[in-house]
Amino acid sequence: MARRDIIGREEECQLIESYCKTETAEMIAVYGRRRVGKTFLVKQFFDENFDFYFTGSYDTSKVIQLDLFRKELERKGFKCGKLKDWFAAFDALRDYLSAISKERLVVFLDELPWMDTAKSNFIAAFGYFWNSWASSQKNLKLFVCGSATTWMLEKLIGDKGGLYGRVCRSIYLAPFTLSETEVYLNQVKGMGYGRKQVLDTYMVLGGIPYYLKMLERDKPLSKNIDELFFKQFAPLRQEYDFLFRSLFKNSKLYKDVVQAISSKLKGLTRPEIAEATHQGDGGVLTEVLENLCRCDFIRKYTPFGKKSVGTLYQLTDMYVLFYLRYVNGNGQDENFWTNSQNSGSHAAWSGYAFEQVCLQHLQKIKSGLSILGILSNSYSWFSKPFTDADGTSWDGGQIDLLIDRADNVINICEMKYASGEFVITKEYEEKLRNRESLFRHVSKTRKATNHVFVTTYGVKQNAHSGIVQLQLTMDSLF
Repeated sequence: MARRDIIGREEECQLIESYCKTETAEMIAVYGRRRVGKTFLVKQFFDENFDFYFTGSYDTSKVIQLDLFRKELERKGFKCGKLKDWFAAFDALRDYLSAISKERLVVFLDELPWMDTAKSNFIAAFGYFWNSWASSQKNLKLFVCGSATTWMLEKLIGDKGGLYGRVCRSIYLAPFTLSETEVYLNQVKGMGYGRKQVLDTYMVLGGIPYYLKMLERDKPLSKNIDELFFKQFAPLRQEYDFLFRSLFKNSKLYKDVVQAISSKLKGLTRPEIAEATHQGDGGVLTEVLENLCRCDFIRKYTPFGKKSVGTLYQLTDMYVLFYLRYVNGNGQDENFWTNSQNSGSHAAWSGYAFEQVCLQHLQKIKSGLSILGILSNSYSWFSKPFTDADGTSWDGGQIDLLIDRADNVINICEMKYASGEFVITKEYEEKLRNRESLFRHVSKTRKATNHVFVTTYGVKQNAHSGIVQLQLTMDSLF
């Protein structure tokens, strides 16, 4: 199998290869966030050598889609005439494939959700094609792909009708990790970035290959960001609306929910989202929240010591975070990012974005702490100011990452972004000790607690750094 230019994706490639070697027909569904590299993975794996390849077109009628399907068959030398519907289209595909004598047939249908236009009966026709013929062809390997994650999960992978259980394997393609991003930027694009620059890039673009590909090697990162987001008609300024339109039918509602959640860094509860969007707290909101979680735009989490009623929804997609914080509504300064490098707003955003990167690389943090083999759960925690039964007043506090371990230890993790070693002052040490006392008092925990710092360059040793039991640098995230 060809695997040229594929960064990471080792597990996915192994799965594809294993299913290509079976003696039965296979339908493999590849899904994930738009621009994450689904099409690239399948095309590069097979070096674009498909027996048939067709991709759906966004917001295109059934008549045009069928005509494009016919043309693809004709490019393969198969004449079929006008196709009146998808049943006829898949009949033609069956006739074409039946005439090919090969040990293995590979068919790739890309952007499947876009073929399923209103009243097209696409799913019924596709299901009939698979159930009546394709599933019995031992040499057929059918790959289907789509960016509309909800469609892929509900109408294909989770279909309760004719396609129920027919997908042999679903492959979810996640964004690049920091390590994979580093390889892509330096080995593929030749950017020559150090790890701090890779981290800074990730905090804006996330691990989305399509966005990373847009960076220009001869320009500093700040200039690249300005040209991608802040210039008139900048490509990633225009991307936001299309991203949601291409994934969700009611894109405005989804954008309203994301906008509401972005208003608080720690996230919002479901009732708070319902109030902010003027959307009833019912089935529609449930569907929207579930779909946003599935597409990796938000995460759902329950803070330490809270029940499900305290569940929060937090925005986690790095591109969307950056867009809503700085791009949405900013129509003035085309050099905004370059000009804001030393601003307080930039520092605050960097701190929050770094925390999100850490949370997305939690397994790396656990590995750095040598606790991967210990059963643990991760939480956030917060408390409002209160006066206890003894009349003692407590200030409120918040912890963004707690690792609650089965060996009776709780790691209180601080994630700090800095341009050099992070300095703990007397005041900050006191704040940490008070917050630890507050946490122990409120949670009633009997476990040992210790402070873990995850920083860019480590903690500077001074009279107040002794509060840190363990520390990791950004290298641990790679």
